[in-house]
Amino acid sequence: MRWLPFELHTHTFHSDGKQSLLELAEGAKELGLAGVALTDHNTMTGLADRERVVEQTGVEVIRGLEWTTFFGHMVTLGIQDYVDWRNLSPFHIHRGIEGVHRQGGLVGVAHPFRVGSPMCTGCFWEFEVSDWAQVDYIEVWSGLFPSIRRNNERAFAFWTELLNQGHRISATCGRDWHVAEPPAEPIAATFLAIPAEETMPGPLAGAALAALGRGAAAISMGPLPLISIRSDSSAPLAGIGEVIETQAAAPTVQLELSVDFSVREGLWELQKPEVELRITSNLGTLMSCELSQALPKVVCPLKTQGLAWIRGELYGVFHGARTMIGFTNPIYFEH
Repeated sequence: MRWLPFELHTHTFHSDGKQSLLELAEGAKELGLAGVALTDHNTMTGLADRERVVEQTGVEVIRGLEWTTFFGHMVTLGIQDYVDWRNLSPFHIHRGIEGVHRQGGLVGVAHPFRVGSPMCTGCFWEFEVSDWAQVDYIEVWSGLFPSIRRNNERAFAFWTELLNQGHRISATCGRDWHVAEPPAEPIAATFLAIPAEETMPGPLAGAALAALGRGAAAISMGPLPLISIRSDSSAPLAGIGEVIETQAAAPTVQLELSVDFSVREGLWELQKPEVELRITSNLGTLMSCELSQALPKVVCPLKTQGLAWIRGELYGVFHGARTMIGFTNPIYFEH
C-alpha cells in the first residue's frame, strides 16, 4: 500500500467557490495532493470537464456533492447521479443516505460544530442520526490550520465519543476549499491507503473511495503518523481501519508506531525535529514515544485486554505552535 494525500471538500464557481475545476486541480498539484473531491453545494455541474482536467493535471477528481440544508451539511462522494436532498426534514436524513448508498457512494458529516445561522446557514449539524452505522465518516478537522480551531476540538471529541459507544466510523479532514489562492495557513490532507499501481484494480478515484469506506485513512498537516499490529514473528496482523481478533491465550501483540517524514516534503515546517506519537484508546492514553527522521519507527508490546479501539495522535511544534499535527483512524479489537 502507498499512502496518498487527498482533499475531500472543495468548491468551484458552480456553487460559491471562486475557482474553476482546472484551477482547483492545479492548486492541488502545487500542494502535493494526489486528488480532490469536488463537492459543490447542491450541484454536480462542475464535473462536466472532469476527464479533461484529470488528464491535463494528473490530479484525480472524485465525483461528489455537498448537501447544503438548514439543518446541516453532508458531503456525498462517489455518486454518478444527483441525489435530491430537498425532502429531508431534521428527522429523515437517512432517506438521503440510502439514496447515496444505493449508488455505491459514501456520506460524511461536514464541519458538524461550525458556527451556524445567521453567520453560516445550516453549517451546524442538527439532523437526527438514528443509526451512526449508516454514516461513513465525520469531517472532524475543517478549514486551515485545523488543529487550533475550537469547533474542530468539539468534532474530534464527538468522534471519540462515538468510538467509545462502539461505532466504527471514520474521520477525515476537509479544507472546504473555495478560492484559487495559496493558503495563508497550513492545510491538512486525508491520506488514503492505495494499492501499488501494478496491483490497483481500477481508477484511482475508486481505490480512494474504497480506502475511505474501510477506514484506511490517516490525517496530517505535516509528517504522517502510522500504526499497525504485528505478531511476534513480525507478520502483519492489522492496519489502520482493520479489525484484529484477540485470544485470551495471547493477550499481548506487537504494535508498530512510525512517522513518514517524506510526505508532501517541503510544504510544511517543524520547529523541532522530534515529534511525539501518542497511542490513545477507549481506555485512555496507553503510551507515547518520541520519533524523528533519525528514529522514525519503534515496536512496542501492547496488552489487548479491554481494548475496543486504538489510534495514533501526532504532536509537535508545528508552524510556531505546540499542537496535534495529525492522527490515524482506529484499529479495532474483537475479543
